Amino acid sequence: MAATTRESEASGTRSELGWGTARELGRLSPAGIWHNRMIKDLWYKNAVIYCLSVATYMDTNGDGIGDFQGLMRRLDYLHGLGITAIWLMPFQTSPGRDDGYDISDYYGVNPAYGTLGDFVEFTHAASQRGIRIIIDLVVNHTSNEHKWFQEARRDPQSKYRDWCVWAKKRPPSTNKGMVFPGVQKSTWSYDSIAKQWYFHRFYNFQPDLNTQNPQVQSEILKIMGFWVQLGVSGFRMDAVPFVISSKGANVPKPRERYEMLRSIREFLQWREGDSIILAEANVLPRTDMNYFGAEGDRMQMMFNFQVNQNLFYALAAADARPLVKAMIKTKTRPPTSQWGNFLRNHDELDLGRLTEKQRRAVFEAFGPNPQDQLYERGIRRRPAPMLGGDRRRIELAYSLMFTLPGTPSSATAMSLAWATTWLCQNGRAAGRQCTGHASRTADLPRTKSQWCRSSRTAPTAISTSTRRTSAVIRIHC
Repeated sequence: MAATTRESEASGTRSELGWGTARELGRLSPAGIWHNRMIKDLWYKNAVIYCLSVATYMDTNGDGIGDFQGLMRRLDYLHGLGITAIWLMPFQTSPGRDDGYDISDYYGVNPAYGTLGDFVEFTHAASQRGIRIIIDLVVNHTSNEHKWFQEARRDPQSKYRDWCVWAKKRPPSTNKGMVFPGVQKSTWSYDSIAKQWYFHRFYNFQPDLNTQNPQVQSEILKIMGFWVQLGVSGFRMDAVPFVISSKGANVPKPRERYEMLRSIREFLQWREGDSIILAEANVLPRTDMNYFGAEGDRMQMMFNFQVNQNLFYALAAADARPLVKAMIKTKTRPPTSQWGNFLRNHDELDLGRLTEKQRRAVFEAFGPNPQDQLYERGIRRRPAPMLGGDRRRIELAYSLMFTLPGTPSSATAMSLAWATTWLCQNGRAAGRQCTGHASRTADLPRTKSQWCRSSRTAPTAISTSTRRTSAVIRIHC
């Protein structure tokens, strides 16, 4: 009873304070094991991760939008593919201007997809099949319709005022640091109600959270704890370098506060020992250990953008030497840490880490038309058409993904060998088939799944072997 009370008190205190006190509070946890507690089950090192969008996977009520009931019906199909972890793209309440990456309520489910009860039923059903659930953690910014921003702009005395990043005068850096140059016009916008400028690393309807604020830090931990309690095994953390960077009009050069990552890790393992963070951080190899932690005490996983870009160069130029160098550069990591390998994800294929000559070679091979390219650094096409629809080349590419050191991660429309013309949107929409509406979320995994009525399975899918050593195209219809 005393131990339970002590844990409850520590939890309550932690939610009131920022990340800076997490380590000290952790030592008060039951049995005094917090500080030295290490993850026991390295399940993420042997996982096969599959990214999908609830909205486009399967619709059960005929409204044209996928839902958790439909996704639950396909769990046996996904289990049959050899998938051991499902990464869900944002499904929380959202205006939908950015396909869910503009969240207006972190504790709810978009009504179009179902209810919290449906979500819990889904996670339970997945767990029964040995499938873990990873969800997107989008805490660099919110929707401008979120109550935090709405209260902040209306009331200068509101506690939420400092949850956003404001400036009384137009900052001189308004035209710098855009994530989507040519699509974004600025990183600062004037709000007529607050009568101040607010910072937004992404679009102007996505005000940045002031992640240096201890109250914001505590709220992020609360969000994580909430979803872990509902059956989530981990988070794919969006835009990690931006989350941990200092922000403000008087910040000439943002500085990353890597100690935040350890505080997140400590809280998560305190709540659920085998929960993980998969970090989206397209950074140089020399900073990798800052994200993993020298003792493996920060992020458990990171996507390996360095290897990904050089892999496509190797396929384009028939030259594996840069790929080998990239593997050597990213080889160093703590024993409990892991890389996430991928061919394509829901953003454009970013080639920004290649040399200009290498980038031109990849463009010529896989995206020769101007409409195939994005920001002069990326390609917005699926793997199958990029590789000319050649099954041998597709199998080679997936075999590389499955055999390189790390955990393989694929997504719905990338693992389906669908041919596609160029994908029409910008930003995160770099993978979207032309659908007539703009957003920044790449719809490579959001193109609607075409289920066969006869076999009740998807027409084409990548099936993994039990040893994760190869990928095979399996035709169902």
